Amino acid sequence: MSAAAGTVEGRDEGGLSEPTFRGVLLTGLPGFLREGFLLLGAFYVGLRSSGLAAGIAAAAVASGLIYLYERRAGREALLVRLSLAFVAVQSAVGLAADSATVYLAQPVLVNAAWGVAFLVSAAIGRPLAGAFACAWYPFPHWFRQTDRFKRVYGIESIVWGVYLLARSGLRLAALLEGSIENFVVVVLLTGPPMMLLLVAWSIRYAIRALTREAESDAADRPPS
Repeated sequence: MSAAAGTVEGRDEGGLSEPTFRGVLLTGLPGFLREGFLLLGAFYVGLRSSGLAAGIAAAAVASGLIYLYERRAGREALLVRLSLAFVAVQSAVGLAADSATVYLAQPVLVNAAWGVAFLVSAAIGRPLAGAFACAWYPFPHWFRQTDRFKRVYGIESIVWGVYLLARSGLRLAALLEGSIENFVVVVLLTGPPMMLLLVAWSIRYAIRALTREAESDAADRPPS
């Protein structure tokens, strides 16, 4: 096996198939998009139709439906469960403050915290990008401990960390200085297009880099 997860001393633990760009993308991207952008859309529609409480309720319902969908599909959906818990807190704070700005600012600040976490994880050799990659492709546990895995996903963690921090800064500025509509536009411009490009790059980079390093290791290994 010559691809990212499988080529390690010729072993293929658990009968894993060789990861492909299309396969990994189709596995993870639908849930990624649902979790990332459906809630804001539901909130905005509810807000404009019936006010703040309706917007918050619509986003909460959308979060619950995403969770049920993922569970019915047989996925653990850890990120969705975390998102569900966060939406509950976000909703309570937004309602208590009676402010759409306070409600929308919370995920922006959380994304900034994620950006810091990605950078820190790369610095300490436990890249978060690798942890998220395992939700899209079941890398064996032993392979996750290798230097090549940490090196490749360490680079990805830095890229994602910088992106999340820059995106959060732009969104917070738009939220504090403009209208809700301007904020939604900034979210759409800094969200789907950029994230799709980064997801595509991340998948291709990981497959190619891990394969290249595996082939280099095999070439350097003395014949038995």
